[in-house]
Amino acid sequence: MDGFLKLLLLFGVGSIAGVLNVMAGGGSTITLPVLIFLGLEPTLANGTNRLGIIAQTLSAVVSFRQEKYHDFKLSLKLTAFALPGAIAGAIIATRISNELFQKILAYVLIGVTASLLLRKANKNEALEQQGKQSWLIYPVMLGIGFYGGFMQVGVGFLFMASLFHLMKLDLIRVNMHKVFIIFVYTIPALLIFVFNGKVEWKYGLILALGMGLGGWWAAKISVKKGEKFIRIVLIAAILLMALKLLNLF
Repeated sequence: MDGFLKLLLLFGVGSIAGVLNVMAGGGSTITLPVLIFLGLEPTLANGTNRLGIIAQTLSAVVSFRQEKYHDFKLSLKLTAFALPGAIAGAIIATRISNELFQKILAYVLIGVTASLLLRKANKNEALEQQGKQSWLIYPVMLGIGFYGGFMQVGVGFLFMASLFHLMKLDLIRVNMHKVFIIFVYTIPALLIFVFNGKVEWKYGLILALGMGLGGWWAAKISVKKGEKFIRIVLIAAILLMALKLLNLF
């Protein structure tokens, strides 16, 4: 494939993945295979993908703030628990097999889909419950942070499920916190990959441009279309990723 076409492909795929990641998750199931298809080793693709994640989440944080959706105090508190796990996960990312974990994750995602379909809280109930936190959210943040630092694929789904169920937040605010947390913990994770020579900068920067653009618009779409639309996108994305992890297509 011609060099220019490779970069154009990365930009286009990055834009789609940026929208998908911010509104639901699973964008890395697109970007990682494309990076590998373009000739990168899996561990190099894993590190290179983090450049796109940083650009996508930063642009989404800014976009959410412009739409008057932000709570940096709570976002930072949650990030403080996810960050140590992410650093540990990134350090051992090239040393642990993830085959069994992927299969377990597939079943977890199916369970998340079922819970989203079954829960039909009305608006008054959502307002009453919002902000009521379970202490479990903090160890859960640590565990999800570890997984995000290690592999990243599908981590958005796990953040959404935990914030949705344990903090009783609507899906717009769930996404608002999710992108902030992932942005912050991806910075040290990326540095670890860079230190170990696991980043291909040319591909990574083009991917970052696409994912940044996608993340920007996804935040605005989330606010304008509302929670019902996010729920539809989320369920479709989860099911597709679960089927892929189970090698059913």
